[in-house]
Amino acid sequence: MHSILGVIGDSNPSKDVFELAVETGREIARKGAILVCGGLGGIMEGASMGAKELGGMTIGILPDYDITKGNKYVDIPIATGMGHARNVIIAATAHALIALPGSYGTLSEISHGLKLGKKIIALGRDESPPDVVLSENPKNAVELALHV
Repeated sequence: MHSILGVIGDSNPSKDVFELAVETGREIARKGAILVCGGLGGIMEGASMGAKELGGMTIGILPDYDITKGNKYVDIPIATGMGHARNVIIAATAHALIALPGSYGTLSEISHGLKLGKKIIALGRDESPPDVVLSENPKNAVELALHV
């Protein structure tokens, strides 16, 4: 069974943070893992794009009922109609989560992941709850996430 790694973060990131997401997606694909994310824009699109550049598989857990709303790099769009409540599905599906900068949605995914006993890796985040492992770069973040 392949590892499934979640990438979570802002839907409207800075250019630098977007590039961090792209490189994280590439690293996930390099390691043969599957990417799961919220399937929309920003960090979700960057990570999906990076994974697809290297032939990786991507899953997008979408907030509404329309699978066409996912970004163009999502291989498997899953329409939930659950809005932000889909964050629980993302956290439950991933073996580990890599959390980039984000706001309340990202914090909810981190919290759900911790509650479910998932390993959470912070990448480029200024603050994270206790029990979150810090990483200095995408390669290290993916390595840490894979050693669950």
